[in-house]
Amino acid sequence: MENIIFDDFLKIDLRVAEIKACEDIEGADKLYKLTIDMGEERLIVAGIKQYYSKEELIGKRIAVVANLEPRKLRGIMSHGMLLAASNDDKSSVVLLTLDKTVPNGSKIS
Repeated sequence: MENIIFDDFLKIDLRVAEIKACEDIEGADKLYKLTIDMGEERLIVAGIKQYYSKEELIGKRIAVVANLEPRKLRGIMSHGMLLAASNDDKSSVVLLTLDKTVPNGSKIS
């Protein structure tokens, strides 16, 4: 694991978001298109399809990297990245969720 300096960590904008909608992406076995509310609505593409059903995701309050450079995945612009924990072989992936309620868009620090 490579260390970073504290100033690099401060560049990462972590926010609370709520998953409002989840859609399949045609031809993608691992990806969902998620509509999230983090104080503003955004679309993100996430490779969590084999770990969560669409119904499980709706309403989940998650942690996201809000200032990640947008990237096109399967023709969809993804504006952020959700945070998840996994074991080494990725047979188990778990979303980072909140244990108490704070407003969508709250800064994680």
